[in-house]
Amino acid sequence: MKRIFFLLLALPLFLAACGGDGENKDNDKDVIYVGVLHSLTGTMSISEIAVKDATLMAIDELNEKGGLLGKKIVPIVVDGKSDWPIFASEAEKLIKDKKVDVIFGCWTSASRKTVKPVFEANNHLLFYPVQYEGLEQSPNIVYTGAAPNQQIIPAAKWAMDKGWTKIFLIGSDYVFPRTANAIIKDQVKGLGGTIVGEEYILLGSKDVDAAIAKIKASGAQVILNTINGDTNVEFFKKLRAAGITPEKMPTISFSIAEDELRSMNVKEMVGDYAAWNYFMSIESADNKGFVERYKKKFGDTRVTDDPIEAGYFGVYLWANAVKKANTSAVGEVRKALGELSYDAPEGLVYIDGPTQHTWKAVRIGQIKENGQFDIVWSSEKPIRPVPFPDTRTREEWEKFLSDLYEGWGKSWANPGKKE
Repeated sequence: MKRIFFLLLALPLFLAACGGDGENKDNDKDVIYVGVLHSLTGTMSISEIAVKDATLMAIDELNEKGGLLGKKIVPIVVDGKSDWPIFASEAEKLIKDKKVDVIFGCWTSASRKTVKPVFEANNHLLFYPVQYEGLEQSPNIVYTGAAPNQQIIPAAKWAMDKGWTKIFLIGSDYVFPRTANAIIKDQVKGLGGTIVGEEYILLGSKDVDAAIAKIKASGAQVILNTINGDTNVEFFKKLRAAGITPEKMPTISFSIAEDELRSMNVKEMVGDYAAWNYFMSIESADNKGFVERYKKKFGDTRVTDDPIEAGYFGVYLWANAVKKANTSAVGEVRKALGELSYDAPEGLVYIDGPTQHTWKAVRIGQIKENGQFDIVWSSEKPIRPVPFPDTRTREEWEKFLSDLYEGWGKSWANPGKKE
């Protein structure tokens, strides 16, 4: 009986030593805890689950090589549930309660904007893996996705160079699409093109009929699409039902990649385009090895895409900074990040010290029948990130963002009409 009593008494201590309860205990000297914060449920899970998987794969690879500084990296995975206040509360718990040394996560700019004050108030560090609208620069965020001049702006220029000067803008109704389209409108005006229509759909909504009717009547030559999440499935289904095909009116998407195509009717998507920095079809030894490892770990039917790859190499950039600093302490790691480079599957990437954004090449791909992309244009070399486009002053851009935020009742997404 005494033996059972002492075993029960010892069990909590054993679990704590193993990190089994997810807490970062003060006596865990041989462990580095990291947070992984993505939507595992809700409208954004269609995109974010795979990024979470790639993040964990990179962590597993590092642990298989001995971890960092002789310590095992232990990820604590939490669900943002496609809900921005939940992202903020979970980030705070990871920082204050779990005492992680870094967090990898977020997809939508609404989630990133909502957690940004949490990271800044706690002087912590977020690695953000998705292309975004720019107009931001924080010492507490490392941006491994594209800035506007590394995706949005070159894609719009490419479309106009092809003679598609009558443009329809469609997006989800939150900060990324609204801002991306403001940037595009400035650019198109400067190049002598015409915006023939602009429509927004509530994030997660399937109510796309009115927008499609306007597209059909617009006389547009090309659609620039910033819809996020599973709304894209319904949008393209109804687009084709309305007789709008890539041959008649192509779509260039900024948030549809190989992983999203798995949930869509690929045969009806063939011929449309997407703008990214990475495609699974890149011909290189580094990318081939990355794809093989990802499929081996998660299944042969799985695919890689741009945010997956950015989530993956972000872990390695952080690890290289930890090695350089000889500590996982946030302040020292941030100092070590400036100008660090990594041979990523997409090619050489490196951190721009002043902005903590990433130098990246730009690519435009056309959808093929097998759900992959034929790369039809590339910048070839990495492009310096420019978070604030020069079509307006920084003060004007910040007012634009402030007006959106206030107009949505101090939210970074349109909350919709209250019943």
